[in-house]
Amino acid sequence: MIDAADRAVAGASVKELEVQAGFEPLERLRRPWVLGFIEQGGRSLPLVSPILSAADRFGAIKARWDIGRMRYSVLPGVYAMGRPDPGSPVFVTANYKMSFDALRAQLDGVDAWILVLDTKGINVWCAAGKGTFGTEELVSRIAKTELASLVTHRKLTLPQLGAPGVSAHEVAKRSGFRVEWGPVRAADIPAWLAARRVKDRAMREVRFDLAGRMAVAPVEIVHAWPLVFAALVLAALWGLPSGPSWLKRAYPIAAFLFGTIPVGTVLFPALLPWLPSKAFAVKGAFLGAIWAAVCALLFGFPPLLAAAGLFVAMPVVAFLSMNFTGASTYTCQPGALAEVEKGFWPMLVSLIGGLIAGGASRILGI
Repeated sequence: MIDAADRAVAGASVKELEVQAGFEPLERLRRPWVLGFIEQGGRSLPLVSPILSAADRFGAIKARWDIGRMRYSVLPGVYAMGRPDPGSPVFVTANYKMSFDALRAQLDGVDAWILVLDTKGINVWCAAGKGTFGTEELVSRIAKTELASLVTHRKLTLPQLGAPGVSAHEVAKRSGFRVEWGPVRAADIPAWLAARRVKDRAMREVRFDLAGRMAVAPVEIVHAWPLVFAALVLAALWGLPSGPSWLKRAYPIAAFLFGTIPVGTVLFPALLPWLPSKAFAVKGAFLGAIWAAVCALLFGFPPLLAAAGLFVAMPVVAFLSMNFTGASTYTCQPGALAEVEKGFWPMLVSLIGGLIAGGASRILGI
């Protein structure tokens, strides 16, 4: 293993190392989780730690809340774990750092290579649905990193969640490397390796359980800030004219409008398996209708305002709900696109109609 200073003494230029490793300039690889560099096949390749630091965990928390999320990535290329040699296995992952961290944390004590694809900072499952964790990128990355000259075997281990984006036979045809599907969850890799790469049923099962669904809720809450602004404006307008009764008039509307946000971003993923219909838009509209009915009863909305609330809450919650679509156990990317195409106009008409009815209710007092 050699560090940056040793490399400089050896006289290897940054450009030479860049070409050898398939990376951008190695100055960008000086990260706390890079222990140093190892020489293999005439290349200097980064050696990464299997231990997640407090900074790694804090970075994941920030990404969950959309703080620097689109920049939370690692450079594509080849990384080393332990002391790999030409016969060591090659694990493939996305360049979203949480995906990369999930893999390296399970390879403690394993001598292996990690081939990181350029998925534009998107995790394996979503990138497979969007096509960035796909056949083209995998074949291209094998060629760019000259993987065939680094290892003597021709086998790649891919996460099973990447299957929607990768054609194994096409990869073999174009690169000579055979694709082997690993477990669904990175946490099962040690047991899978101990079982000589034999997967049991649990390792094959794709689950989108409560913890998995709620893990994506924080970023959707952050993305809903335009709705918070809209709710403030509408509630403030509803309370006019200003005076002692302004807050009394504005409060129920503010509570109703603000409530659609946690209903669509927190309650929806929590209740996802039990909501009717397969379409997320319909599921969300159903939940929005329930919220509107609860608020109408709780605040004593008059009939026209209650109807307006129904026509506003249904499309708003449906819109927020569709943010959870994609490559999952419930939907796929084509299905998500179809929902958007079919649901856009009905949702827009319902929202505009609800706002008009709400305005009429305020003016007429009915």
